[in-house]
Amino acid sequence: MTFPRDHARTPKVLGADVELGNFILGDAAPGGTGAAASRCLLEEVRGVVSGAVMNPQDSGRRFLPTNGGCVYIDLDHLELALPETTSAYDHVAYWRAMLLVAREAAARANRRMPTGHRIEVVANNSDGLGHSYGSHANVLLTRAAWDNVIRRKAHFLAYLAAFQVSSIVFSGQGKVGSENGRPPVAYQLSQRADFIETLVSLQTMVERPIVNSRDEPLCGGDVGAGGGDAGELARLHVIFFDSTLSDTASLLRAGTLQIVVAMLESGCVKPLLALDDPLHALQIWSRDPSLRSRARTVGGASLTAVDLQFRFLKEAVKFADRGGCDGIVPRAAEILALWKDTLTKLRHRDFPALGRRLDWVLKLQMIQRAMKQRPELTWTSPQIKCLDQLYANLDESAGLFWAYENAGLVDRLVCDEDIRRAVSEPPDDTRAWTRAHLLRRASATDVEHVDWDSVRFTPGSCGAGHHWPERRMVHLSRPFESTRADREDLFTGGRSLDEIVAALQYSDDHTMARRLS
Repeated sequence: MTFPRDHARTPKVLGADVELGNFILGDAAPGGTGAAASRCLLEEVRGVVSGAVMNPQDSGRRFLPTNGGCVYIDLDHLELALPETTSAYDHVAYWRAMLLVAREAAARANRRMPTGHRIEVVANNSDGLGHSYGSHANVLLTRAAWDNVIRRKAHFLAYLAAFQVSSIVFSGQGKVGSENGRPPVAYQLSQRADFIETLVSLQTMVERPIVNSRDEPLCGGDVGAGGGDAGELARLHVIFFDSTLSDTASLLRAGTLQIVVAMLESGCVKPLLALDDPLHALQIWSRDPSLRSRARTVGGASLTAVDLQFRFLKEAVKFADRGGCDGIVPRAAEILALWKDTLTKLRHRDFPALGRRLDWVLKLQMIQRAMKQRPELTWTSPQIKCLDQLYANLDESAGLFWAYENAGLVDRLVCDEDIRRAVSEPPDDTRAWTRAHLLRRASATDVEHVDWDSVRFTPGSCGAGHHWPERRMVHLSRPFESTRADREDLFTGGRSLDEIVAALQYSDDHTMARRLS
């Protein structure tokens, strides 16, 4: 796909950074076992250590020469960061691939555990004991659009918040009970809802917002320093969503976000769709699996979450029909069709069909089936809480979601071959391709530091007996450039790492000169 080089529109490149629940079963350490579990897991991941701490709570960040993604520890959680993709369908494949990386790391780690001890890894967002951890989505947009949403135009912010809140009808994993001091409830759509406490803020660990204002573009320099493309591009960091395992839920979460952000970027915003009180709407909608609860918009309408999603869909269809997604949201027509069909099934409460698509529905059906088989169980029974956690266990022999999928009871949008390829190969159409191939060519001592938008090589070492007198830096400032089509010729024909880096630096210098001119 050829993308537009338009300062007003940019490809809706996707990323994600996802924390996993991890602990050691059979160990009763006083402070918990998360720290030990995450470190055992990370030891089993083969990658290039970044060489610098990204922020004080990160440790051991390793970029993968296989697919260009990244694995590290965030506090006591193993965290998976997906390589950049332009297609929501590819995003789903790489999400599944990174889960497979974690599953295989756990299998290797468990072969070294003492008898009676076992590391468990769970792709969820709360542990039922008052802790929440994130499943963060990222999408590229122009700096002007980011400023409009976060700094300048309140109705843009409110529009995005209303979309996110109502999206729990397909983006929720489902949750037994309540946490964070919320009133008791049997079952919720969203695992994050109890922990969302404000409309917008920079925070990710306390007073979590619906819309996160982290301004970290990962596009070639700090915002305030005027470096690289940071003045032109930005990254919307979304901390609101649950981790979803169903392909359809994961695809809708990513693809609809791409389309809505493209609409915001183009100024296609209908302010009357904003919610009068989005925090209140989130609570009542999350706590109503019947989907009948209503919340008021600023336009005065009283709507269910599904009703509001239909209105967003209507605006998105009109936007796409005018060409708004062309060149920046791959396979937009397919995303819109799946969005419409899923909302239609939600409106008709076709839960048998929805259980094949949406995690919160499948989990609810699973629990209701267990309670029917054992009438003594209630929503507060420990066994039901256990089923909630087992749903998203990554171990294929223990995780209940995988049992349903392997039985053919879950719709697939990416096949096993797609997932295996995403484990071993980077996306062709983003900078992840060049990042991965540079890391494959370099030895462990060649790389001094690697980040999403740059690779810095060690002075005096470039392989094959060559020596550089000073550091060399390859910039990967634009996520939708340095693709396979852009760079594959440099990595063929037996070129040395020295020659490849020199060519990339030359290309980068000339590209920057053209932009400045």
